[in-house]
Amino acid sequence: MAPITEIRALLVADRDRTSDLISSLSGNIASMVEASQLSTADDEHDPEGSTIAFERSQASTLLSAATDHLADVDAALARIAAGTYGSCERCGQPVAPERLLARPTARTCIACAGRR
Repeated sequence: MAPITEIRALLVADRDRTSDLISSLSGNIASMVEASQLSTADDEHDPEGSTIAFERSQASTLLSAATDHLADVDAALARIAAGTYGSCERCGQPVAPERLLARPTARTCIACAGRR
């Protein structure tokens, strides 16, 4: 298995990046909402309304994905702390070190991941 300290370092760095992204996206969304509240423009009839709505929707989708990813990273860090990291959650077999290095949040081995 890949050295757990290397994987933990990858996860901690990923957690930091993802937390920063969440903070940035949250700020962007808050700014968009505030700007729309201060404006008297009618999104439905404003030529830019659909663009603003799309941007807000896109930012919200990115925020949701980042939040989900952060939960996956935190779960992987918790598995490391519990000593269960690197074992497939379905079959109990070891997860290939190459898979863990490529995808440190992986919960299943390649065989079980293909069975969804």
